[in-house]
Formats: sequence, C-alpha cells, structure tokens
Amino acid sequence: MNEPRLFINELRAGQTLDQVFLVRDKDLRTTKTGDLYVSTTLADRTGTLPARMWKATETIFQSIPTDGFLHVKGRVDDYRGQVQLIIDACRPFPAEKVDLGDFLAVSEHDVDKMWSEVLEILADIRNEHLRLLVKKFVTDPGISAGFRRSPAAMQMHHPFVGGLLEHTLNVLRAARALLGFYPQLNADLVLACAFLHDIGKTAELSAGTSIGYTERGQLVGHITIAAVWVQQKAAEIAAETGKPFPPRTLDLVQHVILSHHGEHQWGSPKLPAIPEAFFIHHLDNLDAKVFMTTNAVANDSDPDNPFTAYVRALETRIYKHSDELE
Repeated sequence: MNEPRLFINELRAGQTLDQVFLVRDKDLRTTKTGDLYVSTTLADRTGTLPARMWKATETIFQSIPTDGFLHVKGRVDDYRGQVQLIIDACRPFPAEKVDLGDFLAVSEHDVDKMWSEVLEILADIRNEHLRLLVKKFVTDPGISAGFRRSPAAMQMHHPFVGGLLEHTLNVLRAARALLGFYPQLNADLVLACAFLHDIGKTAELSAGTSIGYTERGQLVGHITIAAVWVQQKAAEIAAETGKPFPPRTLDLVQHVILSHHGEHQWGSPKLPAIPEAFFIHHLDNLDAKVFMTTNAVANDSDPDNPFTAYVRALETRIYKHSDELE
C-alpha cells in the first residue's frame, strides 16, 4: 500500500487496487452452482463502491467488519456501465491506523462561518414568540453541536459532516432572497421553519466512522422528532415566561415541519396546507435536487460519456455539459 490512494470517484475499469476501504454493509450469498460469495458495499469520502468476492467462505465473511475498515486486493470491473470491485483477498484493518479524513466526507465550507450566517439571518425574525422558540434551539448545547456536525442525509443530498448546516443555510439564503417577491407570506414563520424543518436530523443521523441512522432515527424519524422538540421548547418558554405559548403559532410551525417533504410517499405525515409550507417544501426540494444533479456530474466515473450513470433517485441520467454554451 505504498502507492498513492485512489478514491472511488477516480476508479476506472481495469485498475488494480491494494488499499483500505470502509465497509458499509455485507451479505453472504450463494451462486446458482452453490458456491458462496460475499456482496459488500465499500466506501470512502467520495462515495460508495459495490464489491464482490467469489468463492468465499463463512470465515472470510465473518472477518469483514461492518462499519469497520478492510484492506482489499482486487481489480476494478465494469458492470452494466458502473464500476465494481472484484476482491481477490481481504483482511480487517485497524481503525487507529487510517486517516479518517479519507473516509468521512466533510463540508467544503467553514462550519463556524456557516453557523454565524445562520444566526445572522435568524436575527431578522421579529415575532417575539418565534424569536424565543428559535433561541431555545440555537442555545441548546446538544442540538447546536449536532446541527454543526450532522449530515443532511445518508446518501441523497449533503451526506457529509456539516451537511445539515450547509443545506439549512442554503434554504435560509433562498428564503431570504425570495421573500421580497411574496409579501403575502409570513416572513417570520418562513425563516423560523427554514431553520427548524430538518433539525430532527441531529438526532436521526450519526457520523462516526460512517454515516448511519441512530435507533431513534430508525424508530421515530427526523420529522416527528422535530415536531416533538418544538412542542417541548414551547412548553419551556411558557414555564419561563408565565404565559402560554400561542397555540396557533405552535400549530403553524409544527405543520410546516410535518409537511415539508410535500407528499405522503416522500414521508410527509401531512400535506402542505398553508402558503409558507409550500414555500419551504419547494426550497428544501430545490436545494436537494441541485446538489444531487451537480454531485452526480462531479463524481461520474466515465469521463467520455456526456451523460452520467442512471441516478435512481432522480429517475434519469444527467447531462454533464449544460455549462458549456456555444
């Protein structure tokens, strides 16, 4: 392993590899002839790589550490237009000997600067109750620390440390830029909910040696977590001020959170029913889709093809040269 590391987004069919990857998942399967083989997903900071090891054994399978590191020797193959790794040999690799920066993607932007800009935008909120509600979250040490570290998703968009903060800042920037065109909207509600819409992801996702769901994330989910947190913070404010938190304000904030995915099939418990909820849903979706398309172009493995590989989440292949006008 003395040669420079090749990252997954650099791999091409025909290359041989002798290096370490992070193991995302593994499965022991049987061929039509009855032989065992291992199917696994390897990862580094640039993406994931499907891998197969033919003529495997139960012992080899058990030695592969899920969410651990694996030293592999093998060759890169082309399978239906996408690269995969055929493993010839492998062994577990000690976590203390790897550079985590090679395996866990991090936002390219400065976290402290992004957080400062979020606070600057939130300072525009004038409604007393929404200001107190937002303050409860930004001054909560656990939530604010998680907000600065959490990814925005497992794979779909901004799947890296600081991704939630980057995504939320983008939604806040877009909201502030467009609110002037829609004076009918309640700007305070929009800004507060742009900040709060995904805040439950600080408890839903974890970013240790890899990005994954927490138990609470699997069982409850970020949308419900956020709605519950808002209820709890509103109750804390009422106890501290001696005044009830306005029920309608609480209902509207929770409604935007519960409906921001826009469709039941996309995980929304409620469909948008107020203009501000539609606004947040589309800004959230816009930022996610722009990331997904530009990321697909940037990390496509075939430089000679004008289109990316098929992106299942977008149900299409992305043309790579829209920025090259004639």
